[in-house]
Amino acid sequence: MSRRKAMQSLANLEKALARLEEALDEDDMNSLYIDGTIQRFEFTFELFWKTIKRLLEEEGIEAKTPKETLKQAYAIDWLQDEHAWLQMLRDRNETSYVYDENKARQIYENIVDYFPKMKRTFKQLNERFQGDRNESSND
Repeated sequence: MSRRKAMQSLANLEKALARLEEALDEDDMNSLYIDGTIQRFEFTFELFWKTIKRLLEEEGIEAKTPKETLKQAYAIDWLQDEHAWLQMLRDRNETSYVYDENKARQIYENIVDYFPKMKRTFKQLNERFQGDRNESSND
């Protein structure tokens, strides 16, 4: 896995987080916004675990599945709350099958709670890997 591809993943993840934040700023009484927010969460979460997987590969750690990726990232202190990240994965898996408005609203409320964790984790990973890049370019 190339370093360039890992850095591109971080850049794409940053954009996805901004789009998710934009959706969370909308009116949560409108079911269309809730549906849109859930869809942005699905996309952002997919990018998140795949980015973490690429970054783990940069560190010589192999993970095959989303759950394994999250557990490996937690084991090396990249994720602070393993339970929350595994719940995000469960919610992500459920969103494909949510037709119940109450369940959709519950997942939306969970996304509101998840977002600060996602943003904080992105910031830490970005600083870690962009910092490594800047240090190696200064050599």
